[in-house]
Amino acid sequence: MDLIVTATSQGLLWGTMALGIFITYRILNLPDMTAEGSFPLGAAVTTQLIINGMDPFLATAVSFVSGMLAGAITGILITKGKVPGLLAGILTMTGLYSINLRIMNRANLSLLGESRVTDIFRSFELPSQFDSIFLGLIIVTVVILLLALFFKTELGQAVIATGDNEKMARAMGITTNRTKILGLMLSNGIIAMSGGLVAQDNGYADISMGIGVIVIGLAAVIIGEVVFGNLSFVNRLICVILGAIIYRLIILLVILLGLNPNDLKLISAILLAICLALPSLRNALQLNFFTRKERMD
Repeated sequence: MDLIVTATSQGLLWGTMALGIFITYRILNLPDMTAEGSFPLGAAVTTQLIINGMDPFLATAVSFVSGMLAGAITGILITKGKVPGLLAGILTMTGLYSINLRIMNRANLSLLGESRVTDIFRSFELPSQFDSIFLGLIIVTVVILLLALFFKTELGQAVIATGDNEKMARAMGITTNRTKILGLMLSNGIIAMSGGLVAQDNGYADISMGIGVIVIGLAAVIIGEVVFGNLSFVNRLICVILGAIIYRLIILLVILLGLNPNDLKLISAILLAICLALPSLRNALQLNFFTRKERMD
């Protein structure tokens, strides 16, 4: 039971990161590798600021701003430098590795004995990991509500239009370069904030925290879509969170089955590949079924 609770709490916190991945990969239709640099950036900034005496909530807010700056760099490379999206993200991610090391001054930074955002639940004397679950629920609820409100605005609709059809968006008078930069800033801000929250939950920040973030985020997005299907925008955001929880539970099942924990990245990649292939396989099976039915008729 404790392991399920832990997996759920981790799924909620990592699900926040998946919401950021959802913005770039599903709304902007842009492959962005910046996430693997902005996630540990948020963790490094939050941890270092807390150690230096800053309030954990304010430190987490600063991590959001740091992620927005990282996203802005990628956006400028894409729009002003005409660098391909995938390469621009890799360049920013590579540069952030050195920046994160400079922020932490070492490869690993501990929060042992320091205050954290989960301390607000200390007086409730909750069971282990339930403070992280309540914090995760509050965070994802606020983020989903704010995203839902933003994407209903004219500016938010412009971001959606840019991802759907950039040429058509330009024809409608939308400055697509601006909306791309804005979308990347929003995405990486959320991802960095998630990094700060995960660092506080784990009790440390590590330079290698960003490895595999893209796979985890995409797995959450794809699992949510495959399991729950096509839904409204808000429900899709909720399904991303549920996908992240399901992903964590699958990883927990893999560990309980006795597989080597060193193979988790490989298992994650295989799981994502299966989820990506499922819609095509399902369509192919449906097509074969209807074809055979027509022949029989």
